[in-house]
Amino acid sequence: MGIGVLAQGALAALQHGLSGLAPMLRSDFRLSLPEVGLILAAANWGIMSTLLLWGRLADRYGERIVIAIGLSGSSLAILAASFVQAADAFVAWLFLAGALGSAASAASGRAVMHWFTRAERGLALGIRQMSIPLGSAVAAVALPLIAAAAGVGSALVALAGAAALGALCAGLWLSSPPDGTSDSAHASHVSPLKDTSLWRLAFCAGLLVCSQVAMNGFVIIFLAEHRGVDVGLAAVVLAIINVGGGVGRVLAGRLSDITGRRVPPIRSQALFMAVALISSAMLVNAPLVLLIPVLIITGTLAISWNGLAMTAAAEMAGHARAGTAIGLQGTVIRLVSAGAGIAFGFIVEQTGSWSMAFAALGVLPLASYGLLAPLIGEEERRLIPTTASAGASPP
Repeated sequence: MGIGVLAQGALAALQHGLSGLAPMLRSDFRLSLPEVGLILAAANWGIMSTLLLWGRLADRYGERIVIAIGLSGSSLAILAASFVQAADAFVAWLFLAGALGSAASAASGRAVMHWFTRAERGLALGIRQMSIPLGSAVAAVALPLIAAAAGVGSALVALAGAAALGALCAGLWLSSPPDGTSDSAHASHVSPLKDTSLWRLAFCAGLLVCSQVAMNGFVIIFLAEHRGVDVGLAAVVLAIINVGGGVGRVLAGRLSDITGRRVPPIRSQALFMAVALISSAMLVNAPLVLLIPVLIITGTLAISWNGLAMTAAAEMAGHARAGTAIGLQGTVIRLVSAGAGIAFGFIVEQTGSWSMAFAALGVLPLASYGLLAPLIGEEERRLIPTTASAGASPP
């Protein structure tokens, strides 16, 4: 699990940590704001392009070789990016770094799933998913400090070093699970690419991620520009949201282990998220003592469900196809949520109303809540072989 956390954290640092270098990159490459956005999106596009492929390779060849090769290649691509002088070449190397590094996402989730039984898996994958906000937060703090002291190139070298460390640890110590951890009697025998339930789960997860993308992208701007909050304080609010979301992933995973169900708690969080977003819409001009706690709750809810969705996808597919299922879910999530930040900003710009933007965002988790309903019965059906074979009724 530690190697899975390290590998995913290194990828998260690449995907989200570069935003801390945005002002320096803009100055060095003389970029416009849209060009800065292009650079910050390049690694994520690379990740999206190969997630499914790496998941299938992990199913076929195992997690160790996939993570070791992928993160090694990503490290070299980041290192190459540190030497380029042109923005287009920089974007190309970042895209390649993301495309190679995405091996860590599908394969590390598969590895963690294999090492734990169903009664432990929600907590384990919740901890693994906590590495995403954790790695992002560490990179957001460390990379600007390194860049200020030794230049952007040195910060990128440090980022490459994190990926290399993840590759080394996976290559040396990631091993197959002990006997007795297989727990896939309830899994589907259909390919994840043909399993309509997995596609439905992935689409619903994509709708929920839209809130996550918009909250992370616009909380600071909203508080600083609309409410006149100091940028430093607004950044603290965002940090609290990410820490709370990471902790929430762990707690949600543990609670799902206790109840034995994944889909119902995802639906509950979707409903709570919708209520929180609508509350935020109603409080955009309220006193900060009311607004900020609601924003923190909303942002935390927008993040904390993610580990449950991955766990549900992996368990639906079973051990042999877990990498493909996780890769499929990650790809669909990114496709569905790709325009979330743009759409949220467009609504604010065109209407001049943050309330309307938050309210519109609240519709998406409500839609997810409704679309997830059939999966409750599907989860129960898939559990029957496991519980029957154990001579017990479902918890």
